[in-house]
Amino acid sequence: MQRWPLLAGAALLAACAGCASQKTPATADVAASRAAVDSAAIAGAGELAPDEMQAARDKLQRANQALAAKDYRTAENLAVQAQADANLAQSKASAGKASTAAAQLQDSIRALRDEIERNRSTQQQ
Repeated sequence: MQRWPLLAGAALLAACAGCASQKTPATADVAASRAAVDSAAIAGAGELAPDEMQAARDKLQRANQALAAKDYRTAENLAVQAQADANLAQSKASAGKASTAAAQLQDSIRALRDEIERNRSTQQQ
């Protein structure tokens, strides 16, 4: 009969260890998603991918709330989703900037070709 308290204590200790082990990954995931959101914001995603940035910020906020409520599984899931949304926003921002740069380059090339053509026709006269 003295094994019962020992087994109950061991089970409680294992459960507490499981809770503590969930906290660490959740905290790390929330920190990583915060960094991803910050990075996307710096890349201009707030202007070029506002929907994705808002989704990332909302999920990050909910992950922080879940972390504060010690709901580590929910915090971890929301943090991973927030990071994915932030990465998507940053990719869209980068793609938008690249498209704009490509269009500007095409305009410059067109202007140079027009100038070359004008110079050729002037030299031929």
